Amino acid sequence: MKRSRGFTLVELLVVIAIIGVLVGLLLPAVQAAREAARRMQCSNNLKQLGLALHNYADTYKSFPYRRGGTTGSPGQSVTTNVNNQMHNSGRINGFIGLLSFFEQGNMYNLIQAGNATGAPGGPRGDQNWAPWNTPPATMKCPSDGGATTGKSHSYVFCQGDQVEGMNSLLNNRGVFGRFLTRRFGDMSDGTSNTLALSEITSNLPTGNGGQFGFVAQARQIRINQAYVRDVLGIVNSPALCRTRSDGQYYLAGSVVHGRRGFNWTDGPAALCTFNTVLPPNSPACAEAGDFGDQDNLTFPPQSNHTGGVNAVFCDGSVRFIANTIDTGNLGVRQLQSGPSNYGVWGSLGSISGGEVSAYDN
Repeated sequence: MKRSRGFTLVELLVVIAIIGVLVGLLLPAVQAAREAARRMQCSNNLKQLGLALHNYADTYKSFPYRRGGTTGSPGQSVTTNVNNQMHNSGRINGFIGLLSFFEQGNMYNLIQAGNATGAPGGPRGDQNWAPWNTPPATMKCPSDGGATTGKSHSYVFCQGDQVEGMNSLLNNRGVFGRFLTRRFGDMSDGTSNTLALSEITSNLPTGNGGQFGFVAQARQIRINQAYVRDVLGIVNSPALCRTRSDGQYYLAGSVVHGRRGFNWTDGPAALCTFNTVLPPNSPACAEAGDFGDQDNLTFPPQSNHTGGVNAVFCDGSVRFIANTIDTGNLGVRQLQSGPSNYGVWGSLGSISGGEVSAYDN
């Protein structure tokens, strides 16, 4: 009588163990390959935005403002309309002007035409208006999980290497600012040495914090998910911001807001900018202020990529900026004129600091 041969229990366990080892070896490689693809797409989005900036400048002879609008002017952005719908009060950001230069001409034309619920050129950028409510896909990095829904976005304008007056100053050290448009001739440090845009991770998982923010619990909010408010002294010593986290999470008791990348059309600095002070993927801090209208900010770019962030320079090139980039002396204040105090990173933010250092990754 023949006996059929099958797997013994030991053989089966050995096979299962081998499969487990193979899966354990392959899974990180698969995840790394997926992230590499996401990082490449993120870089491609920035490349498209960089080309849009150049095409915009060819047409209008300057880069767009960070915050402005059809009815805005320096020092005057008071809302006098009903429900903020009939003019934009100088409160939309520069992405609106760029739309037709990265294959979003139909959206741009729709905005400029207006309709019964919004004036030509759009209402304020913080309003609920149909053309505002669906950002173009180019505005979202695939690695930014918070940007997958709503009006959030992953890319932000560079305002230079200063902390003071990020929201209100009309003549900051970077390319972009409030009611401020720069020409190529303004960038005496060179377009290849001057940052234009980088990335952030948008939207706080537990909400944006409303007017006053909310108190973080221990190891609840990662440093790339929000920013801490009420950190006094960061103008004179930006390094103080680092004392509000353990390197990964904001400390328990910190009051946080989740408004970075919160609304792709709105112009306050907390929503759509970064500065070159603390290095990429550091904690972000603000002094006193409500909603997203804080003025003094240490707002580094942030990402879910390993080791740094993507950024596009004013010459249109896209480069990867490492978390370990030199940041000089973070214990001093940056003056309005002169070289940056914040090393190579600071020099990449200023348009005319006179620095000679360049960044090659």
